[in-house]
Amino acid sequence: MSADWFAIGNESEVPSPALLIYLNRVESNIDLMLKMAGGPARIRPHVKTHKLGELVRIQCARGINQFKCATLAEMEMTAAAGGADVLLAYQPTGPNPSRILALAHAYPATRFSVVVDDASVLVSISKVFANDPKPLGVFLDLDCGMHRTGIAPGDAAFELYKQVCRMPGIEPRGLHCYDGHNNSTNLQERERMVDSDFAPIIALRERLKIAGFPVPTLIASGTPTFPIHARYEDRECSPGTTILWDFGYGDRYADLPFQHAALLLTRVISKPGTDRICVDLGHKAVAAENPHPRVCFLNLNSCEAVMHSEEHLVLVTPDAPKIRVGDILFGVPRHICPTVALHDEAFVVKDGFVCGRWPITARRRKLSFESAT
Repeated sequence: MSADWFAIGNESEVPSPALLIYLNRVESNIDLMLKMAGGPARIRPHVKTHKLGELVRIQCARGINQFKCATLAEMEMTAAAGGADVLLAYQPTGPNPSRILALAHAYPATRFSVVVDDASVLVSISKVFANDPKPLGVFLDLDCGMHRTGIAPGDAAFELYKQVCRMPGIEPRGLHCYDGHNNSTNLQERERMVDSDFAPIIALRERLKIAGFPVPTLIASGTPTFPIHARYEDRECSPGTTILWDFGYGDRYADLPFQHAALLLTRVISKPGTDRICVDLGHKAVAAENPHPRVCFLNLNSCEAVMHSEEHLVLVTPDAPKIRVGDILFGVPRHICPTVALHDEAFVVKDGFVCGRWPITARRRKLSFESAT
């Protein structure tokens, strides 16, 4: 691998700060995802990482036709890009069941599903879809230890899934469980936790099947547990960060050899001292929810962030004397998913040159489907 693989021949044409997507590396990451999963049927990538219809199309061309989303905008983007099976891994409350019905009418070729962990939401969905010729798919959302959403895999979960199977307008699709709390850097520890966390879920699935209820699919995994769940043929895997990668995961998981496929291009806008520089990479260009370093610069030997505000990032670095105002730095964000959401568009890099721009379509909360009601 070239030490300056990130360099682009037409960098002077790119305004900063900018999000760069390296297409060749994206394709390599998709190859590795498919290899780990054993084929496209075993994988349901999460689109929240990239929010790009173009990347959905690329994955569809590779045989991946099922996707996971966090918002209705992501659902519409994915359906418009050709996703055949789209799951909203977020319980729909308020007006959202009706919005999903409008979306289903706008994209009749796509199979839509949601997750549910509460009977009142199930009732709301059933009321909206009861008279529609095409039921809405529902997965029971299970809590295996993260304690963010989901119902514990016990008697209450069994009774709720019975309701999923019996209510009009609903198609029971199985179980969903995100184990985002399982993020140890030690692979053996992650393996142990997967076995422990999923034992009650497997037991619930078997209990439901013995009782005669259909449980077609078990959706599991985030990114850290992806290679572990991929060993089991009885479940789908739903990693997200793997397609673009970041240093928040890259520095922690040696068993996940994905490539950095998304970088930030930033320019030095000031040199307010002999040992410091200021770049145009503020809170509005790189995710700021984590402590520093929030970005790792590939063409800067060492630096320390000492100030970060809306449009500025001040760095102390021994390289400051040889850096000029206007110089370009390339950085890997710590957390790529919320970083992508800060940008209106991505600049596509192929063979060392920016060759196009992609709008970050699903960074918005609402797109266009409600006009179809």
